[in-house]
Amino acid sequence: MKPAVNIFWFRRDLRLHDNAGLYHALKAGKPVVPIFIFDTEILDELEDRKDRRVTFICRALEEMQQQLCTQGSTMDARHGRPADIFAELLAEYNVSEVFTNHDYEPYARQRDNLVADILKAEGIAFRSYKDQVIFEKSEVVKDDSKPYTVFTPYSRKWKAALTPFYTRSYKLENYKTNFHKQPVKAIPTLETMNFIATMDQFPDSTWDKDVIRQYTIQRNLPAVDGTSRLGVHLRFGTISIRQLARETGPINGTYLKELIWRDFYQMILWHFPQIVTESFKPEYDKIRWRNNELEFEAWCEGRTGYPIVDAGMRELNETGYMHNRVRMITASFLTKHLLIDWRWGEAYFAKKLLDYDLAANNGGWQWAAGSGCDAAPYFRIFNPYLQTRKFDPELKYIRKWVPEFEELTYPQPIVDHEFARKRCLAAYGEAVRK
Repeated sequence: MKPAVNIFWFRRDLRLHDNAGLYHALKAGKPVVPIFIFDTEILDELEDRKDRRVTFICRALEEMQQQLCTQGSTMDARHGRPADIFAELLAEYNVSEVFTNHDYEPYARQRDNLVADILKAEGIAFRSYKDQVIFEKSEVVKDDSKPYTVFTPYSRKWKAALTPFYTRSYKLENYKTNFHKQPVKAIPTLETMNFIATMDQFPDSTWDKDVIRQYTIQRNLPAVDGTSRLGVHLRFGTISIRQLARETGPINGTYLKELIWRDFYQMILWHFPQIVTESFKPEYDKIRWRNNELEFEAWCEGRTGYPIVDAGMRELNETGYMHNRVRMITASFLTKHLLIDWRWGEAYFAKKLLDYDLAANNGGWQWAAGSGCDAAPYFRIFNPYLQTRKFDPELKYIRKWVPEFEELTYPQPIVDHEFARKRCLAAYGEAVRK
């Protein structure tokens, strides 16, 4: 009879420290087999075989593998459908319990329910824990127990509820010898999964406290290295949200507010999963979008004739990153200047962003389009020229990404700003008044 083991399933939590589900797994008593699944249900949807995110995941797994080897253990990483992989695992190991951390996206909830049913049929418990947010689901709700749909009161109650209990670390150090001892298993290579490695230098997972201190002043200036660049690490859990909130909150309340926005959008996605395909405000699905494919292509490629917009899109295409202020400008331009459905832009960002997160991406796009909860009102239309004057006054950001913007070869604006503004107000007004 094979010895009984527990499994810990890594997903959005690629670290061996301060990991809630892993802590509970290691503490449960039986040797823990750490697993990761390269989910073909997700990977098969990726058009770009050089997707930076897959490279990032592989590097994170290799780093964890090195740490596990010091414990005489190994990451058991596999490539396939989760239901099929668990059938393999149950055949190979004598599994008592499976531990993991919550994922709030609709596909993830469906996937986890399927795996839980498979395990339940074998008499195996499936245990999941909160790890990627400070507050989740219905932990911060209105007095009538309904979810907030406006950020400011949510933020107030979030801060009032915050105590050291919620940002404490899960200390795994005393339990690291509880990993299952077995020979090293090779992690699937990018090549065997039909992907190509990228040569990206990913942002560091440590945070610069000077950047955090100056965040309020510098966060809106795309030419300045004034943001933490931790988005990808929060997305894949290579850092702990609890440690980040605990260490940065006292330094800068504006930065903490950005972490609250993360929780807010995850909460919204949990309670209103229909927002993945529908506008949060149903009347906004009545907008008559122009959806001009040539104009969309020009936006994607950074050829709109609006330098700040084109700079952002080129930065995104080349690096997988776009400054947050510029994300708002480019999203507003697509939805309001070009009257292209926010879902088109959201999908493009989903393909390109290294730090892509469904909840935040959807929330940001619906905010820009005016269709989301607590969104910018539809009549607020960013003027790209004023945004440039305010946030890139010396044109340093634009010169970096659109060096030819003063040349005759640079395209004329794809649409006149004032004309586009009036057209947008008419289209939105017609839909909202219906």
